[in-house]
Amino acid sequence: MSDPRAYRRSYWQTQPEYLFPAYKSTVKRAPTKPLVMPPQTISEITGPLFGRSHVEPQEADLTAQHAGEPLGERMIVTGRVLDENGRPVRDALIEIWQANAAGRYRHAVDQHDAPLDPNFTGCGRVVTDDQGRYEFKTIKPGAYPWRNHYNSWRPAHIHLSIFGHGFAQRLVTQFYFAGDPLLEYDPMYMSVPDERARKRLIAEFDWEHTVPEHALGYRFDIVLRGRDATPMEHR
Repeated sequence: MSDPRAYRRSYWQTQPEYLFPAYKSTVKRAPTKPLVMPPQTISEITGPLFGRSHVEPQEADLTAQHAGEPLGERMIVTGRVLDENGRPVRDALIEIWQANAAGRYRHAVDQHDAPLDPNFTGCGRVVTDDQGRYEFKTIKPGAYPWRNHYNSWRPAHIHLSIFGHGFAQRLVTQFYFAGDPLLEYDPMYMSVPDERARKRLIAEFDWEHTVPEHALGYRFDIVLRGRDATPMEHR
């Protein structure tokens, strides 16, 4: 028997629309016809599967992937992946990617004239533990221009994707930082209509995970479904 929860619609105004004209890229890539839901098969669960054996512990430390330390403000990002009832989601693969402290990605398409950091690639992976917890050590990313509208700048953010037990189970989002003055000008952030839902995209300062004289701590919990679900780029 099918699980009816798999077809539950998102709560009203908590998720971004596919078409949000202020975010110009959506005008070209938003679907113009009704979506078709492909049937699920047993292969999506049986393989290929992710596991802790496929991810090395050092992949979670983006500051230790090169010979030297990257420039910028060190930060520890922690959180939990939870279902709609607050239960932990274990063995979820989390990937992050981000710009460096100057606001530039290590990617051929990024032509921003900010400097590259030879000691920072900007990518990391981790698998959640039995309590749904994850932790990354990285550098706080810088803002950067993106030519969406006049004098447009993206606020500091980190991209994040969550895989379930197979390649077909993937959610993508990004999180921001409290107090950033660019948030109210950012069409991606503002594409979430509900203000309370938008605030679920903010990583909060975490005193407990701040490392004395070394790195500030931030917490970003991820709720996969339900009234308090984290807004995602793909529903």
